[in-house]
Amino acid sequence: MSQQQWNTVDDYLNSLLVPADEALRAALRDIEAAGLPRISVAPNQGKLLHLLARIQGARRILEIGTLGGYSTIWLGRALPADGRLISLEANASYAEIARANLARAGLADRTEVRVGPALDSLARLIADGAEPFDLVFIDADKPNNPHYLERALELTRPGSLIVGDNVVRDGDVVDAGSTDPSIRGTRRFLELLAENPKLSATALQTVGVKGYDGFALARVIA
Repeated sequence: MSQQQWNTVDDYLNSLLVPADEALRAALRDIEAAGLPRISVAPNQGKLLHLLARIQGARRILEIGTLGGYSTIWLGRALPADGRLISLEANASYAEIARANLARAGLADRTEVRVGPALDSLARLIADGAEPFDLVFIDADKPNNPHYLERALELTRPGSLIVGDNVVRDGDVVDAGSTDPSIRGTRRFLELLAENPKLSATALQTVGVKGYDGFALARVIA
């Protein structure tokens, strides 16, 4: 197997099951034109997030890590008309691009991008007594993943779904001796999923246009 074959298969699946529309294509164009990191979720991964939110019946979604808003569009489109999505982004220029992309997608009325370190934004949500979120998507700086999970548990309820992206990292997640902060943060995140009796979790490996990686799913059960 090769990256070229993974790309070809993803292209085939996306052409059948994930037809792009102008809002999604424009978001990716703007993200690239602005020189943002090319780390948006793949189209089929975005559709998976959309389907998970729909299956969940999510009315309130929290996203940790906005980038240019591509995944935010997928999630926002799963909300009912009176739903709400809050996305947290540390970089103010990224947030402006995301807001423009969300507005063009017709989602300005149900999405909000908050700027600042995510841990600070999460602390404010907790202090303000935010209503629990039905789905939390964690896709920001990996060293802080354990902290994001801890805060997410304070902002969810039994039945909520937590999704963590990029948990395999080209297979390096198995290196217990790694000094890479992203690997260490990812490993601790997975350990916390396993240790917490309030969670039922699994993780899957993936291959595709984004290379070799994976994601974790956790349902809050208590």
